[in-house]
Amino acid sequence: MDIQDIHQLFLQCSSLSIDTRKIEHNCFFVAIKGERFDANTFAAEALEKGALYVLIDNKDYYINDRTILVDDTLSALQELAKFHRRFLGIPIVALTGSNGKTTTKELINVVLSKRFNTKATAGNLNNHIGVPLTILSFDENTEMGIVEMGANHQKEIAFLCTIATPDYGYITNFGKAHLDGFGGFEGVIKGKSEMYDYLLSNKKTAFVNLDDALQVQRSKNIAAITFGMNRPDAFLNIDKTIANPLVKINYNATEIQSHLIGLYNANNLYAAIAIGKYFGVSDSEIREAIENYIPQNNRSQIIIKETNEIILDAYNANPSSMKVAIENFIQLEKPSKIMFLGDMFELGSESLNEHKNIVSLLEGNTKAACYFIGHDFYASRSEQSNFHFFETFEALAANKKFRKIHDSLILIKGSRGMALERILELLPS
Repeated sequence: MDIQDIHQLFLQCSSLSIDTRKIEHNCFFVAIKGERFDANTFAAEALEKGALYVLIDNKDYYINDRTILVDDTLSALQELAKFHRRFLGIPIVALTGSNGKTTTKELINVVLSKRFNTKATAGNLNNHIGVPLTILSFDENTEMGIVEMGANHQKEIAFLCTIATPDYGYITNFGKAHLDGFGGFEGVIKGKSEMYDYLLSNKKTAFVNLDDALQVQRSKNIAAITFGMNRPDAFLNIDKTIANPLVKINYNATEIQSHLIGLYNANNLYAAIAIGKYFGVSDSEIREAIENYIPQNNRSQIIIKETNEIILDAYNANPSSMKVAIENFIQLEKPSKIMFLGDMFELGSESLNEHKNIVSLLEGNTKAACYFIGHDFYASRSEQSNFHFFETFEALAANKKFRKIHDSLILIKGSRGMALERILELLPS
């Protein structure tokens, strides 16, 4: 059966699933092999639960004519997404970058949805499986798609672009993330710039932040929609931005008060505004969309607990995002401030040095109590009196000193694997 025939069967289905725990009636189930399981073994269960068709790549699990046998289900999923993308032919905006991808994606989505029926990447389904799933979630009612692309190695963004074939692309920034996989910061720049390579070779359009010299340099010769602070020649010129601690933006006599913390989130807002304006969303609609957007999922959330105000930014961390979060926090005016900082992962041979750099950044620059959690921060110990180091979260939890914290501004920042949102349970409730 060729991909066009499979696509015809897919169109008969209500949705697509790769997880038998999330089977919907009349869905299309794709049996993807994992490191610890072979989803082919769940084909019969998927049909019993209501799947209309199942896609498998092991003939031993063939059941009936509702079972589609292919050589490799992952490759078939990706080819099906490519075909579906061509079938729909809708405009697609793709974005990648080291920091801020998901927040920017959500902002773009809420802005564009004021004028269009949009669909965007759910959560962070942004890899070689997630991007096909995103494309296949678009249907005949979708007028515009927003696709987030993640990567931790070279050639991944290039491959994802062949699936989504975006008409427009945006790179949030180049940062010190996934240094191990990319082979250093220069590798990050090269890998993320595969988005620009695609746009240039296919005569597509980039949204470019003029305040980021690296983005300007890497996007040369590409048709560009530009934005920036005090850039009168740009498509979007931002007049004024403040963050105390929430970001407020002024442009073209429009004032927008966001629920996002820190100037490091300003570029995410600029991009969403520029993209919205380019596609004809009015300033009043853009303002309404952004002012109603509340960050969730441990990303720059403001949480009030007892008498404490908490900035929870524990979804992920790398040296670039950690640095800007700390610098922003230091500038905030509050008599009592406390930081909980967790290890940053996937930094390879640079890991210990990058953790030492964060400790050095804080030495002498803050009177806030700083709690460092994780093996690499523990190995970077300093004797500064307001610094406290814990090799594990359990060691932190066993310490009783901070459990009586009150009337304080608190920053919680660390990589996802540290799960620092658990600190909320240790604070006064």
